[in-house]
Amino acid sequence: MISTESKKTRLQQGLILAALIAAGEAAFLLPFVLARVFRPTFLDVFGISNFELGTAFSLYGVVAMVSYFAGGPLADRFSARKLMTAALIATGAGGIVLAGIPSVQVMNVLWSVWGMTTILLFWAAMIRSTREWGQLSGQGKAYGFLDGGRGLLAATIASISVLIFSSLLPDRTTAPITAEQREVAFRSVIWIFTGLTMTIALLVWKIIPDTKPSKITTAGTKLSLQGIKSACQMPVVWLHAIIVVCSYVGYKATDDFSLLARDALAFDDVESSSVGALGFWIRAIAAIGAGYLGDRFESSRVITWSFCILIAGSLLIASGTVINLAWMLIMTIAATSAGIYALRGVYFALLEEGGVPLATTGSAIGVVSFIGFTPDVFMGPLMGILLDRSPGTLGHQHVFATVAIFGFIGLGATIIFRRVT
Repeated sequence: MISTESKKTRLQQGLILAALIAAGEAAFLLPFVLARVFRPTFLDVFGISNFELGTAFSLYGVVAMVSYFAGGPLADRFSARKLMTAALIATGAGGIVLAGIPSVQVMNVLWSVWGMTTILLFWAAMIRSTREWGQLSGQGKAYGFLDGGRGLLAATIASISVLIFSSLLPDRTTAPITAEQREVAFRSVIWIFTGLTMTIALLVWKIIPDTKPSKITTAGTKLSLQGIKSACQMPVVWLHAIIVVCSYVGYKATDDFSLLARDALAFDDVESSSVGALGFWIRAIAAIGAGYLGDRFESSRVITWSFCILIAGSLLIASGTVINLAWMLIMTIAATSAGIYALRGVYFALLEEGGVPLATTGSAIGVVSFIGFTPDVFMGPLMGILLDRSPGTLGHQHVFATVAIFGFIGLGATIIFRRVT
């Protein structure tokens, strides 16, 4: 019979995981989810090109790269609750600016600021808290539940926001939608995302324990370069970083799915947004499933399988054989998404498989993330150039040919990682 104390502990652990999941998705609703689901509408309302949006993403990535290094040691010293709450409030404040439909210059500044709020204050603190949670339940499950739960939450938010967006537009069969009507409807979606971010900041403050990392590690980690130096001396950290780079290239390419549906299948704003939302539902299933498989068969083995799926799906899109057949294209998008989100579900579980000490987790995360998330810098502009220079479906084929190349590199790095460990 389960004791009352045991039930209480399980309830507390469940609430902490739920708060981490909610926070993990809320931090990126405004910077990325909004454009991923509504990319065609986003481009039209703000009057920008794919390259200009990619430039904003790139500036985010530049600031984020510096923030990864600084944020790792920060997470090794300060309370995750305080860091994550401050990050969500600051990120949500940026949504107020975005709702004003600012100029390209202001957008560039805004995404740069988000690069600091979501990474310097938030990212390493969240990953560290998840690893600590996983000490009781298993690392694969911890990261699988985190990303799968984030996917489920994102899918719910994305689907509801698409419904709200659709309901705010006039009947599309009677008359064309005007630019003003589209802007009003899209502005409402931005306000919804902003409100959610602020609300979840309060949830984090109430639920996440206010525990300093120094109390749960054997070494009182100081805010210095020592932890980063130690992490850089581990070969598995560098291999881990390459795996994350190649996985993240695939993740960044999911931004293209809604635009691909519009260009290849002539879908309207609502239909293409629905294709963008589909990936989030797949993310929930793929990430959680990958977490369970990772604890049973090793996370690196699951990553190997996932790269194979990513490569196969990307090559199919790049070849053009499925581009003009709706059911085949959507099935390929679904399968490719499964591979991408399975990778995201377990690639940070490699910290445990690679033997990274818990005391330097934040610093190791900083090193891996600094290198691994460089696609935030180059993938947005690269996609913009490929799509703008080759209008129609050809640009999308070039994008996914690039993803396939990175997939092969990631597969090779994973095989080497398995041999080293």
